[in-house]
Amino acid sequence: MTGVIQFLLNGAMRRVTGVTPAMTVLQFFREREGMIGTKEGCAEGDCGACTIVVCRLDGGRPTYHAVNSCLLLLPQLDGAAVFTVEGLAGQGGELHPVQQALLENDGTQCGFCTPGIVMSMAAFQQSGEPATDDHIHEMLSGNLCRCTGYRSIVAACHRLAADTADDARAPLLESPSLLETLPSCADYRDDNLIFLTPRSLAELAEVAAQYPQAQFLAGGTDLGLLFSKHHKQPTALISTARVVELKRIAVGANALEIGGAVTYSEALPYLDEHLPQFADLVRRIGSRQIRNLGTIAGNLANASPIGDTPPCLIALEAVLTLRSVTGTRSVPAESFITGYRKTVLQPGEFIETIRVPRLRPNQQFFAYKISKRFDQDISTTIGAFRIDVQNSVVRDLRAAFGGMAAQPARAASVEKAVIGRPWTPETLAGIDAEVARDFSPIDDHRGSAAYRLRAAANLFRRLQLETTVASPVRLELL
Repeated sequence: MTGVIQFLLNGAMRRVTGVTPAMTVLQFFREREGMIGTKEGCAEGDCGACTIVVCRLDGGRPTYHAVNSCLLLLPQLDGAAVFTVEGLAGQGGELHPVQQALLENDGTQCGFCTPGIVMSMAAFQQSGEPATDDHIHEMLSGNLCRCTGYRSIVAACHRLAADTADDARAPLLESPSLLETLPSCADYRDDNLIFLTPRSLAELAEVAAQYPQAQFLAGGTDLGLLFSKHHKQPTALISTARVVELKRIAVGANALEIGGAVTYSEALPYLDEHLPQFADLVRRIGSRQIRNLGTIAGNLANASPIGDTPPCLIALEAVLTLRSVTGTRSVPAESFITGYRKTVLQPGEFIETIRVPRLRPNQQFFAYKISKRFDQDISTTIGAFRIDVQNSVVRDLRAAFGGMAAQPARAASVEKAVIGRPWTPETLAGIDAEVARDFSPIDDHRGSAAYRLRAAANLFRRLQLETTVASPVRLELL
């Protein structure tokens, strides 16, 4: 066993050695620290009972994020300040304002999910976001409460926001400068697993070449299931989360460039400004806890046929820059995924940037996700469309779907049948047959093949309706 993991736990220094890097943070808290307030509900990042708050410095300022400790590996805490429900109350036992607000509004209920809700609310309080119903509901979507409705919990959030007392808004981390003094652990290992945390693009390329069979770990929101649910592990993991160059977002005149380690949450403000429909879709990818860790690059590299972002990136003609120790190459998003869970990535190669062209005049972008639940659910099918309609005629259309084949793919027959024709319901009269030419989906527990084909065809009808009526209605709001 080599390496030392150092972090602040509820304000106290922790220097961890002799613990397998495959241990989840949830396991460490409950089994090694005796902190049992953090619960295990689902062990797959769905229920939020294991929510903790992780604080890191961003430009010298502390930023607080709620995350799922069941998916987080212990080395991922290195250099951070971490807070659990045990760390909120004062030294004299006085409740934290979040806890007090829940108590006064009868928001505790059975109590099992309450610690996770408390931590989500604590991170929300530190974020400075407006406490509107929309923001509160979105924040709470990653914490499942099975006792009853959320009315009392939402009321507690409003009560907390109305509290202007200094102690209600005090930062969780009293001395952010402490984080600047923590040495980093670039190499933590035991006999079975090597966990590497490079800090620069050059270091990442070097260790990737040294360990070509290693798996890259960005947020671990999917890979973490190997440890939390399946109790399996690779022999080497390379974390991309601390590589400075991969955390950059650049807005150019013609494109938005997103680094390979940029999280969904970090990308959202930019998508809100430039591609709001893409942003709406991203908010339905897991919970806020998941989006605080997961990355768009990770969603691509995962190569799932039902991944939410690949159809969008294909429709938008995004281009990926792939890097290895030998240099870089550019690959269109459309060519990146080659089959079920397969990509063009070579051993030692990783996604450096994702370049998303900005919409040109007359172009519009729409993304529709069909799933059994609105929030936090895997897609049955997803359709993404970039369309250019001029004088009521379709000048250009790129339509990409997930959940319709072994990999995300274009609807080439539909595009050919529609481009150059009037954008009317009559043009779409035979759309079902065209969709069936493009795709042969499977039956599974999320939907039958027939359902997927009909749904995909209806998404084109919806697109036509939303791009032609004077005041389009967003059906999600009904």
